[in-house]
Amino acid sequence: MSQKTKFIEQACSPGANVAAICREYGISRQTGHKWLKRYQDQGSVGLVEKSRRPRSSPLAKAEDVVAAIIELRDRRPSWGPDKISRILDARFKDDAPSKSTVARVLRRLGKVKRRRTAVRIWSVNGREHVEAKAPNDLWTIDFKGWWNASNGQRCEPLTVRDAFSRYVFTARLVNGATSGSVKYVLAELFREHGVPRAIQCDNGAPWVSMSARGGLTKLSAWIVTLGIRLIRSRPACPQDNGGHERMHRDLSELQMKPARTRSKQQVECDRWLVDFNHVRPHAALNGKTPAEVYRPTERRPPMLMLPTYPMEWRTLRVGARGFLRVDGDYLRLSGALAGKLVGLRSEGGLRWRAFYFDVDLGTIEIASLNGVVSTDRISGVNGSETVGVNGSVNPRRASDNGPAVST
Repeated sequence: MSQKTKFIEQACSPGANVAAICREYGISRQTGHKWLKRYQDQGSVGLVEKSRRPRSSPLAKAEDVVAAIIELRDRRPSWGPDKISRILDARFKDDAPSKSTVARVLRRLGKVKRRRTAVRIWSVNGREHVEAKAPNDLWTIDFKGWWNASNGQRCEPLTVRDAFSRYVFTARLVNGATSGSVKYVLAELFREHGVPRAIQCDNGAPWVSMSARGGLTKLSAWIVTLGIRLIRSRPACPQDNGGHERMHRDLSELQMKPARTRSKQQVECDRWLVDFNHVRPHAALNGKTPAEVYRPTERRPPMLMLPTYPMEWRTLRVGARGFLRVDGDYLRLSGALAGKLVGLRSEGGLRWRAFYFDVDLGTIEIASLNGVVSTDRISGVNGSETVGVNGSVNPRRASDNGPAVST
């Protein structure tokens, strides 16, 4: 204060050079002129340093609100400001923080990690799409990446989700990604919620076999037999099933703190399921929870159906080992279709198109040389598979790779 007083005395003297005096006292000219103006307006009182605290601080919230924000963030690390603000809105009413306030609190406390800017996908060529207009129009299914419990047991959740309501039916830890374990879980869900119109999956096991006709496995053939349309994502394109992948990111919270045993981890999965369906607000549902949107529709019981093909097609039954008998010859088709009815549509000449329900199984070419020697070839999308000679093949003794060729 004494230094300010001396500065004012020198600066107010006639002919004083304010800039030179400011340099002498080691202050800027802006500060010097500010002190002079305050002295002229208020006298010596104006030289007293004032508090820099703002009269109002919109960023400062009550301690209980800030504590609630941090508690929710620590308990649900994948929740962003939007979901946290929606939850606190019901709890604090008029004193609830806005989305931007929650974001600032999280950022100031170091609870936000910067991410790379997302690459926008402008178009997806060749994507098979089903528009879900009601619950049970489309289900999505996949395996979450596995992790180990504290005792080393493998935990690999199978998740099934309704695409319209985002309702997750199950997050079941199964004994391996096998057709039998998945079929058991799906059968339970079909009995409880009914059979959906379509199911979307990726191109991995056990849903799809890239080396099989139509990509059918025993599991996918069973799904098709129930009258369910099978939607496959394109290879190496997880964005085709982006909603399911986004749900898996929330499920990763359990992976951060694994349970002691596999059975204990299943309990945590069940708790997460209740929280996701009944507590967590969903932005795509206008802040509603999936449980508020999902409503059971007319439930069709899981019943095996017989395919019906047009009258002009040939309908044949696949043998017990996946062989198809055509005009006395045995042709390797698919072990997943053993005992099933397939339809053959003539495409002119020697070519026939094979179908199982609406699944395209590729082209069959049948050539007969006067009934003495005939060569049959089944050629699919990936190329020819087997060659057989009329009367020379016994399917009971044929290998899995198809009948042998005799000359």
